Amino acid sequence: MLHLAQVQKKGFLGKAELQLLARQKSETTWVLAAKEDVVLSAEAHAFGEGTLVLVEVSEDRQVANVQDATEWVLELVQKYLIAGLTPALLQQEAERAEQWRQSLTLQSQELGRRTLEVEARREQIQELEENLKREKQELEALAQQLKVSLQNES
Repeated sequence: MLHLAQVQKKGFLGKAELQLLARQKSETTWVLAAKEDVVLSAEAHAFGEGTLVLVEVSEDRQVANVQDATEWVLELVQKYLIAGLTPALLQQEAERAEQWRQSLTLQSQELGRRTLEVEARREQIQELEENLKREKQELEALAQQLKVSLQNES
């Protein structure tokens, strides 16, 4: 697992203490490490105290690889900070996205409500149409009966 670390102290027996600062969670996501998270590495002894390094740490907390993090940090600065992507800007964008999501949710709920209203009105109209047809048939039947009774009287 890849970590960003800082060389703390060079110990005896050719090992250096590495303070783990952050751990890569995915390609673009990192999480901060606990302040007391430290590993020892013989490879890190070649770096000066305070140097930032990228460290590959195995599940059993053995250091597999150590490399200088300068190029990696400069690449981050070039990709994100020069382009103006600051944590504050990213937070604002996340808030805007959340507001947009909430707005879309409200619009979706309103659309659902309106759909139900239209469906209820459509059913009412169909019921009224059926009632009108029935009443028309009744009136036609009454008109026919009246016509027959008028013919019988004549």
